[in-house]
Amino acid sequence: MSDLQITHIGGPTTLIEVAGWRILTDPTFDAPGRTYKFGWGTASRKLTGPAIPADSLGNIDAVLLTHDHHADNLDDTGRALLPSADRVVTTIAGGRRLGAQATGLAPWHVTELTAPDKPTIEITATPCRHGPPLSRPVAGEVTGFVLLWPGQQHGPLWITGDTVLYSGVRQVAERFSIGTMVLHLGAVKFGLTGPLRYTMTAADGAELCQLIEARTVLPVHYEGWGHFTEGQSAIESAFALQPDPIRRSLHWLIPGVATCLRV
Repeated sequence: MSDLQITHIGGPTTLIEVAGWRILTDPTFDAPGRTYKFGWGTASRKLTGPAIPADSLGNIDAVLLTHDHHADNLDDTGRALLPSADRVVTTIAGGRRLGAQATGLAPWHVTELTAPDKPTIEITATPCRHGPPLSRPVAGEVTGFVLLWPGQQHGPLWITGDTVLYSGVRQVAERFSIGTMVLHLGAVKFGLTGPLRYTMTAADGAELCQLIEARTVLPVHYEGWGHFTEGQSAIESAFALQPDPIRRSLHWLIPGVATCLRV
């Protein structure tokens, strides 16, 4: 059995520590109060700052970046941190924009984290669609990540990335028996585009969890920004309607506090 320690820093940003590896997801470390433009007339204000400042993180072995072109997943301070990481893994488009330091993966493609004194971690990119049908040319490429390493008793770790619920996400259940999900929610929408959503609602997340049947579900990407329209209470309400195993899988990360899991 493997021990995993995960710390929620804010928004989608987590620090994953396992078997000597220190992996950071979607670095966002700017101070609150600024409004960021996301393109095509959309924008959002950052409401809360990181639970841990970037300069207190210590060494980072790898950054898993679901996408590089939206500031709620990679802001200015987070971008400045990237060169200090040994590896950056992201989308194909993101890899082109970030240059030689980044490995860009297409959906279902695989890379590995290797080091002489640590177990190899296999990283598989998983599909995402960051908006309604046909929105990819506007919203851009996004990826999720499945992490597999020796000793996982309950199955791999899946970071869903910013995505709506659609067939590409459901395919993860066909390929992996997931043990732990870092579930990006928030029901993102903008006044300019009305009812259109760009990430899963709480109900979508609960529906996906019925399919995936993960032992542990850890919501992120639901607080700290103005364009998140559903927070913790909506997520709790949606999961309360689910069968007992789904209700019991839901666990909350306390920002800035490391949570230890047996995976």
